[in-house]
Amino acid sequence: MTSTYLLYESASGYALFHAHGLDEIGQNTEAVRSSVSDLNRFGKVVKLAAFHPFESALDALKQCNSVSEGLMTDELRSFLEINLPKAKEGKKAKFVLGLAEPKIGSNIFEETKIPCQSNEFVLELLRGVRLHFDKFIKDLKQGDLEKAQLGLGHSYSRAKVKFNVNRVDNMVIQAIFLLDTLDKDINSFSMRVREWYSWHFPELVKIVSDNYLYAKLAKFIQDKSKLAEDKIPSLTDIIGDEDKAKEIVEAAKASMGQDLSDIDLINVQQFAQRVMDLSEYRKKLYDYLVTKMNDIAPNLASLIGEVVGARLISHAGSLTNLAKCPSSTLQILGAEKALFRALKTKGNTPKYGLIFHSSFIGRASARNKGRMARYLANKCSIATRIDCFAESSTTTFGEKLREQVEERLDFYDKGIAPRKNIDVMKAAIESADNKATAMDVEEVPSEASGKKSKKKKSKSNANGEVEDGPSATANDMAGSSGSASLEDVPSIHLMTELLRRMKCASKPDKHLILIGPPGSGKGTQSPIIKDEYCLCHLATGDMLRAAVAAKTPLGVKAKEAMDRGELVSDDLVVGIIDEAVKKPSCQKGFILDGFPRTVVQAQKLDEMLEKQGAKIDKVLNFSIDDSILEERITGRWIHPSSGRSYHTKFAPPKVAGIDDVTGEPLIQRKDDTTAVLKSRLEAFHKQTKPVIDYYSKKKIVADLQAEKSPKEVTEEIQKVLSS
Repeated sequence: MTSTYLLYESASGYALFHAHGLDEIGQNTEAVRSSVSDLNRFGKVVKLAAFHPFESALDALKQCNSVSEGLMTDELRSFLEINLPKAKEGKKAKFVLGLAEPKIGSNIFEETKIPCQSNEFVLELLRGVRLHFDKFIKDLKQGDLEKAQLGLGHSYSRAKVKFNVNRVDNMVIQAIFLLDTLDKDINSFSMRVREWYSWHFPELVKIVSDNYLYAKLAKFIQDKSKLAEDKIPSLTDIIGDEDKAKEIVEAAKASMGQDLSDIDLINVQQFAQRVMDLSEYRKKLYDYLVTKMNDIAPNLASLIGEVVGARLISHAGSLTNLAKCPSSTLQILGAEKALFRALKTKGNTPKYGLIFHSSFIGRASARNKGRMARYLANKCSIATRIDCFAESSTTTFGEKLREQVEERLDFYDKGIAPRKNIDVMKAAIESADNKATAMDVEEVPSEASGKKSKKKKSKSNANGEVEDGPSATANDMAGSSGSASLEDVPSIHLMTELLRRMKCASKPDKHLILIGPPGSGKGTQSPIIKDEYCLCHLATGDMLRAAVAAKTPLGVKAKEAMDRGELVSDDLVVGIIDEAVKKPSCQKGFILDGFPRTVVQAQKLDEMLEKQGAKIDKVLNFSIDDSILEERITGRWIHPSSGRSYHTKFAPPKVAGIDDVTGEPLIQRKDDTTAVLKSRLEAFHKQTKPVIDYYSKKKIVADLQAEKSPKEVTEEIQKVLSS
């Protein structure tokens, strides 16, 4: 007859019970369930066979973790082998071990061949053991067991939530919830400031549209009657526009608003200060969220953005839960109501949920949005699992996955076949390995690095070819002649740059200038030309700001000129362009946008390129009638918080003046009005005509009919550049 043993894992140690004479309490689950409450009956059948106390609280936590994961520790194995009957070799054991967890039972059987059992009958017996456990252990003081259970429970809970302080995704969930709440509150409070202060100074609303600046001005101005010419410099510092500052002063003089008492103005001022404080805190919270996302889910953040990534984690409950979701679930995460409504009414199921807020979905055409959402969800699922289960933190995979999504967009728009997933993942793994290797090398002192580089250069492979070390790779990437090292090239870009060089090796060098009025399509065509011919896109305004921020020698000079209120000289701008075109990304050429604006600038640019043995190949002139531009520009409307754009004719919202997603009102930028556009066009035609004439004499100007569709303009550009 097979005897039954019961293993009970208590907070104070392992206990082994021997159950015999089960007829006393019944042989079925119901009979045992009704008998376990009676200690006299239960104690006659179940008796303590052995007890192994834990050595310390730390040992108890270790044993508890192992049991919860279904693993048998050495202590548990030794305890069972000593106290259970020995089965004869080659014969079946005449006993069975009852456990609460079948998972650990499987592990015990695999390791020791001890037969284990876990069913309702065994669970009822163990319930009786748990109920009367303090009576089975002699010399156990009252309250000792409860204290042990409480202490182990706290230790186990702390250990479960404290794996890595920097990767606690709960902080991201709380931050994104607070960010959403702050956005709503700041918008509500800002409107209240506008309504309140408009009783006193109604004209200010039309002059200043930004909520934060409005609150700042309301706090500064206070009583409009005291606003005079001497306040113009201070107003200019606040809004950054002297003309607007003068307009505010003039409006205050002729204002139709009512006077407010001192106590009313003090309350408005205090409330405006609160709105400013909330806005500033919102900026800090956003920076905090970006930092935490880069710690917790760097690849997801690189792929889809920090805010959308945080919303996905928040909705799923944790990064682990999100990683467990199949891509089909991730695709419609956040659209559960629409899904169940569609299933109930047998209508069309939603194509996207929270990932709709990604810019990729917005950039896809209407017929491809569902496909794009499915593809993006697939990549997000991969990035999430890498972030959740990878031991080291890197953004390499997220960047590569983002490149794949960009390629998929190009495939839908232009039919360019994307790379295979296996090739991209191989490149990502190599890039991550190279990055890790480069970081290790960078930590070595420079003198030692030099010695190692020489040793690596001297090594040859089996074919007699020299195996370049990291320094040789950096030199190759930088395009220098032995003077560069790893410090000169960001290690994260080493593999990316190598792949780009391989792709672009067969492309001809191009040096292009784009000229066209606002709204002519330069911004649409620039990325296409850049990707097709492996060029770098140089916008002089962005380069100037970057040079100033980086405090380069030319940037410092430009900053000094701007601080004096002077225009940045042509020589400085050309010098900054000269620095930019020497970067590896500009090796195949460049696209200049916004420069030159005068004939003198064009001449200086030609002189600079001549020294490098290069010249401007083509000037693409985006010709378009002003009336068409007016229709394009003045019909643009945007949703301020998300950046989604609409057009009254070409891409109208479902409801006029209302955002399709949030239902919030749309706004029109002040630059997109007819009066401003006419002023900008007059200035443009006056400035650029001499420049176009200058390049026309060199016979390098190509006039493009920019009023055509973007696809037709692209085809026209390709014909021009291939001739």
